[in-house]
Amino acid sequence: MARWVTCLPCSLPQHRNLRAGSVDHMQWSKEEEDEARKKVEENSATRVAPEEQVKFENAANKYWDTFYQTHKNKFFKNRNWLLREFPEILPVDQNTKEKLGESSWDPARSSISRTQGTETHRQETFVSSEPGSRERSASNPDLEEYSRGPRKAEQFPGSKATFRILEVGCGAGNSVFPILNTLQNIPGSFLYCCDFAPEAVELVKSHEAYSEAHCSAFIHDVCDDGLAYPFPDGTLDVILLVFVLSSIHPDRMQAVIHRLSRLLKPGGMLLFRDHGRYDNAQLRFKKGRCLSENFYVRGDGTRAYFFTKGEIHRMFCEAGLHEKQNLVDHRLQVNRKKQIQMHRVWVQGKFQKPSCWTPRSADEHALPSPD
Repeated sequence: MARWVTCLPCSLPQHRNLRAGSVDHMQWSKEEEDEARKKVEENSATRVAPEEQVKFENAANKYWDTFYQTHKNKFFKNRNWLLREFPEILPVDQNTKEKLGESSWDPARSSISRTQGTETHRQETFVSSEPGSRERSASNPDLEEYSRGPRKAEQFPGSKATFRILEVGCGAGNSVFPILNTLQNIPGSFLYCCDFAPEAVELVKSHEAYSEAHCSAFIHDVCDDGLAYPFPDGTLDVILLVFVLSSIHPDRMQAVIHRLSRLLKPGGMLLFRDHGRYDNAQLRFKKGRCLSENFYVRGDGTRAYFFTKGEIHRMFCEAGLHEKQNLVDHRLQVNRKKQIQMHRVWVQGKFQKPSCWTPRSADEHALPSPD
């Protein structure tokens, strides 16, 4: 569902003659970036009252549940671009993955600008920072059973699979079904998907293409680190985190990434895409919708944060993952009929769990608990 809105006064000559629907590799002029920064400063000047912020945090799942009750699966388009940008989703040999990766980043076709971050190779062990992880292991029989190894391996969905994917924040299935359409003919593959909005999970399960033989959809709040997943830690090959982290309170983001990294196998990949700083969506917020710096609440109560590439690098590397890709996607979208233009900005990254990964207890290395 496109909403064509002018986000910046495009006065440069090269902008006046735009006729296509989307222009990739757009680099902002200094004037455009200054204008975007000014708009953000203006719409951030007035903050939402603290008591209201608590309400939006405590009822986050209810706002999203209402969203899906209202829009069902009609709001977002299917993400058919996923396999192009993330060939790691496919359980294929490395040579084939590299070929797919090269083709997806072809300068003539790719939507990603040449702002790639440096690859990071940190030769250190991952440190679990989840408060209370020891206590949960002792009090949660499911996690305790999983930690005992293969003897209980057949007790969870997808236990016989050789390639497992988890999509976090699956919504109505706009990523789920394009992935399933590809994976259904690949033996040994299995897709998990979760959302904390019950209505969203029900929409996925009621879809005609949903199959329990290839997929398991479940309700889960990734911010509640006391909740067990329906599979053991260290069993996933791929985690997909697309336009989800931005809806989480900034104070909770790091703990969420730490927890997700524990689910990956050594060598597993976490694939990320989300809102970038100065995206048109950020510039459109009115005064009084800002919760904190670069964090906003929409009229329907759902929230959105807008990231920089540096923030993404810091959070994922802090979780012990190696940065394989960290890119900014700059795109100018044009409504030819109305002659309206808007800048879109997204951040995309690929982060890998190192092969030598030794988790330690939360007592050895813990982050402050979020408010």
